[in-house]
Amino acid sequence: MATRTVGVIGGSGLYAMEGLQDVQEHVVETTFGSPSDAVVSGTLAHTGGETRLLFLPRHGRGHRVPPHQINYRANLLALKELGAQQVISVSAVGSMKESIQPGDMVVVDQFIDRTRTRPSTFFEDGVVAHVEFADPVDAGIAEALYRASVDVGARVHKGGTYVCIEGPQFSTRAESRLYRSWGVDVIGMTNLPEARLAREAELPYATLALATDYDCWHVSEESVTVEAVIAVMKQNIATARKIVAAALPLLPDPAKSPACTALEHAVMTDPAKIPEAARARLAPLLRRLHEKKG
Repeated sequence: MATRTVGVIGGSGLYAMEGLQDVQEHVVETTFGSPSDAVVSGTLAHTGGETRLLFLPRHGRGHRVPPHQINYRANLLALKELGAQQVISVSAVGSMKESIQPGDMVVVDQFIDRTRTRPSTFFEDGVVAHVEFADPVDAGIAEALYRASVDVGARVHKGGTYVCIEGPQFSTRAESRLYRSWGVDVIGMTNLPEARLAREAELPYATLALATDYDCWHVSEESVTVEAVIAVMKQNIATARKIVAAALPLLPDPAKSPACTALEHAVMTDPAKIPEAARARLAPLLRRLHEKKG
């Protein structure tokens, strides 16, 4: 019997892991709409026992959904509804430092949000919640991803800041130089609001960033192209599968993560004042709090 359930958000090829058993597909409809695609589940045996994995392709199979139109709320809620206790995000990024080479892995620990048009909270339209987000990444999951990367022989960097831009266009050279001046390590288009929503959903979350290119700041390199990104990403995806599998027996007890009680004192609205529509929409998130009070 699987000891825990882990959600994995990334490319559509991630679920092609050696040894994955009992593979099933789940079409989920959440109170915030449809996720990017069906969720593929399966069980993987490892030295620590068995883990049930839930794979969700962030952009949909065939890469159909641009980063600014991903239904991040539905994605996180679908994983939670299917029983996810922790979430691993696997994401292609651009490198903002000479020392992070294309093909490297980065286990980031901070984010800067430069998105503009995306819903970034579950709590609105009559209900307010303020979760703590100073440390957006679960330290235990991040440590497991780092140790697993070392174990499989990947070149990996521990810690780093991910600046999330709106996209779908890549940065201008001026923007890229600005972000470099901030000391960021990698640049991407997807991990916010994803990380924020994971915290509101009380899901411990961490990112394994796969560097595919130097952003256009790198004057000795050609400016980033989709072709270049895809070529390196194909090489990285096999390594990412190995890292995720190797990390499973190293993952911490999800119940000990501060993220698991993120809503404990975060909901500010008087329960009697929450509109019925909002109450119904947020039911999957507030269920634990109601059960505790009951």
